[in-house]
Amino acid sequence: MRIRKILCCVCAAMLLPVMPVSAAGAPPPPEVSAKAAVLMDAQTGQIVWGLNENEKRPIASTTKIMTTLLTLESGDLDTPFTVDAEAIRVEGSSMGLQEGDTVTKRALCIGMLLPSGNDAANAAAVAVAGSIPAFLDRMNARAKEIGMTRSFFASPSGLDAEGHGASAADMALLAREALKNDEFAAICAQPEMTLEFGNPPYRRTLTNTNKLLTMDSSIIGVKTGFTDAAGRTLVSAAERSGRRLICVTLFDRNDWQDHLALYDYGFALAEGMRLPIPEDIAVPLEGSAMQKLAVYTPEPLTVTAWRGIPPEVTCTVLLPPFLTAPVARGEQVGELVCTAGYAEIARLPLLAVQDAAASETKPAGGSVGALFSRLFAQIRRLFSDYK
Repeated sequence: MRIRKILCCVCAAMLLPVMPVSAAGAPPPPEVSAKAAVLMDAQTGQIVWGLNENEKRPIASTTKIMTTLLTLESGDLDTPFTVDAEAIRVEGSSMGLQEGDTVTKRALCIGMLLPSGNDAANAAAVAVAGSIPAFLDRMNARAKEIGMTRSFFASPSGLDAEGHGASAADMALLAREALKNDEFAAICAQPEMTLEFGNPPYRRTLTNTNKLLTMDSSIIGVKTGFTDAAGRTLVSAAERSGRRLICVTLFDRNDWQDHLALYDYGFALAEGMRLPIPEDIAVPLEGSAMQKLAVYTPEPLTVTAWRGIPPEVTCTVLLPPFLTAPVARGEQVGELVCTAGYAEIARLPLLAVQDAAASETKPAGGSVGALFSRLFAQIRRLFSDYK
């Protein structure tokens, strides 16, 4: 674990101790039927366990995780439109679309994630990008953004197509990204949903193909899949004791039980670890008899280590180059931003350790310090708005 201290444009790296909070036994991993599989920490992206996890394989309808994510990210989810008649002429699983039906993009997302409609995937692709080829370009561009280095999308539905596939590790990264979208997370967690579509639209109930949702209360999604080439594919996620794991199995004839066994194994490996910040971090202070003001976080950052191996976490201390008195004890003056890989995992406030009263005579540089303080306050507000 690393920590960086940023004052204006100056960076300094410091190593921090890692302190165990609790220890857990390390049972042997279960035997699984999958040809490729992975367990991933959803917070940090750390791989907890893997089996051929970097091997690219067909992924069947788990492809619809990406198709749904892009559809949700495109916005305008509730405006009705008529489905493209050509797009919905597709084999395999269906949400029941017919020529002339009126739908919304939100309904298509439900149709993809629950009954795994290939018609919904194709209709969504055309609605979002204008054509299936254009949508495939977006899928592959988004995959690169996520860091999916062993993936290629040649079908929005997951039906077998030349070159179409991904690794188990890449699919876990995709699920991790998709679950950050609140609408995606809400849909994929539902065993069934009632919605309206058709010509004219009428109410109907769609059932989720993910049986894990009714087999274990800790399961929160995500997507099933099957083709002859891919076999049974399954991407799922589970939350226990405030921790979240993502499991992916590819070509697995016993996927329901394998996922449950892998979760029992994975969560048993969890070990809390604390990452404190250095006690000597301070900010130069103007307009006060004190020259520097020490800062602290109300509590240390706690991360999950698996098998005793902590994730690679970088913590950045964001502080202004100056503070101008008066400053009250407990006033927020900066932030501690913690990331794992490319993902932010925590953002903690940095507070003033004590009161800093203003001196009667303000130093000549006080106005400069006040300017920097106001500027940093505006930056903090921008960070807050962005979140």
